[in-house]
Amino acid sequence: MKQNILRFCISILLIAVSFSANAQEEEIPKDSIKLNDKYGLRIGVDISRPIISFFNDDLKGFELAGDFRMSKNLYIATELGFYDRTTEEDYINFNSKGSYIKLGVNYNLYKNWGEMSNEIYAGVRYGFSTFSQTLNTYSPNFDGTYFPELTVNSDTEFSNLNAHWAELVMGLKVKVFHNLYLGTSMNLKKMIRQKQPTNFENLYIPGFERVYLNETGFSFNYTVSYLIPIYKKAK
Repeated sequence: MKQNILRFCISILLIAVSFSANAQEEEIPKDSIKLNDKYGLRIGVDISRPIISFFNDDLKGFELAGDFRMSKNLYIATELGFYDRTTEEDYINFNSKGSYIKLGVNYNLYKNWGEMSNEIYAGVRYGFSTFSQTLNTYSPNFDGTYFPELTVNSDTEFSNLNAHWAELVMGLKVKVFHNLYLGTSMNLKKMIRQKQPTNFENLYIPGFERVYLNETGFSFNYTVSYLIPIYKKAK
């Protein structure tokens, strides 16, 4: 299901790139001399969370994203959200729930022509999350036993947990209509520090998502955002 959603979102973005390029070409006056860049606050929402939640009752959450243009290619960026996920794995069922915030910068690597304002960017983030973990059930793993598998209803909550991490981000934002953008990004994450419960690991962390070996993580997001222009600068 996630692969189908990924293909759908990528297809939409490719169509949007083509549409944006054609639209921008039509908008630029042939004899125009003075061109302006818009500077302002862009606010958006990650649309992948509601889509996945619609098909998966065990996942609930939302993410808001924003950036502010500081110079020609540099943007201050942030994401914040809430995450509630119940996960079923071999021998264990658990829930992760909490909120997070990420702060950092993006650098636009794409050279716009005319008054285009698309982005292909690289960025960094610092992430912080406060959350709880609940161990719902578990089954002791007795290798080679002849006895039936035993499921233990634990319902044990571990609260007041937190995590700090760093991210490398690669993404793009495409203008599809007046001040309206579609975007996607890939995030590679590395844990800096985390508070873990006794005798239980943080397998999923809000904002970080799945914690892999060597305390690394990886995620995607797909956003719809709107630019609130504040001022313009001549190119």
